[in-house]
Amino acid sequence: MAERRRKGNPTLARLLVELRKNARAHSAPIWAAVAERLERPRHQLVPMNVGQLERLANAGETVAVAGKLLADGRLAKQLTVGAFAFSTEARGKVRAAGGTAVSLAELLKARPDGSGVRLLA
Repeated sequence: MAERRRKGNPTLARLLVELRKNARAHSAPIWAAVAERLERPRHQLVPMNVGQLERLANAGETVAVAGKLLADGRLAKQLTVGAFAFSTEARGKVRAAGGTAVSLAELLKARPDGSGVRLLA
């Protein structure tokens, strides 16, 4: 088994514990996959742009972004987006399109079994 590195960010460390705990308790592999991606070193985390959401997600879908969502591009689809962090403009663009921008912790509480959540990375 690969060695787990401790994260310096206490919010991220707590989120990783909750993600792994829910993955086991609810047999939800999506949360294990999100935790695995967030555990990677920072230089391996690729931020996602709003324009990529427009291309990759379907309208009305709930998506999880393992990392930070940035504001480059346009978004016209109504989405529920869960991410570890949002830029201010990205959160505004998601809301302007009629969607909701929530933290991964909030998305985890809303859908502990991971049903209907799609991981975009």
